[in-house]
Amino acid sequence: MIVLASQSPRRKEILEELGISFCVVPSGYEEHNDREAAPKELVRLQAEGKARDVYERIGGGASVLGADTLVVLDGKVLGKPADEADAAKMLGALSGRTHEVMTGVAVVSHGQVRSGVAVSKVTFRTIAPEEILEYIRTGEPMDKAGAYAVQGIGRKFVTSLKGSLSNVIGLPKKLTMELLREAQERE
Repeated sequence: MIVLASQSPRRKEILEELGISFCVVPSGYEEHNDREAAPKELVRLQAEGKARDVYERIGGGASVLGADTLVVLDGKVLGKPADEADAAKMLGALSGRTHEVMTGVAVVSHGQVRSGVAVSKVTFRTIAPEEILEYIRTGEPMDKAGAYAVQGIGRKFVTSLKGSLSNVIGLPKKLTMELLREAQERE
């Protein structure tokens, strides 16, 4: 059995697209984006923390999938915005620039942890301040890393995407399938 350690509707949709049967047990792991770690290591550690938290609570017997997504601009991590002003600041910083989206994925199965990180590069066109405020009023940016959803209204800002679209949405399909396959092979 696969357990998704996330309530993210986007992650659920991606697993459903992959034809994977799963149940959801939300993680209680607390993210710390200000931790002293390189962004790639940070996102991997947080994915592992989420998966381990659920694995320990349910007592094993299942493969637990955890994921964490961060936006990185000039080496600085942009997580979910704290409020509308924070969202406006993030979107203003991303305007007319290229940034990285990193998703850490971890699978805990039989006490073993397997993890990896997918990285995509996203370029935004220049966004007018009025557009930023209009977008924030939709509410879409408020629970998204980097304050935008590439699968939603936020796609109108994207001029280029190099890498995995599913990674930018929040769960890279290829990496997820590889880690789940490895976990099943070791059962």
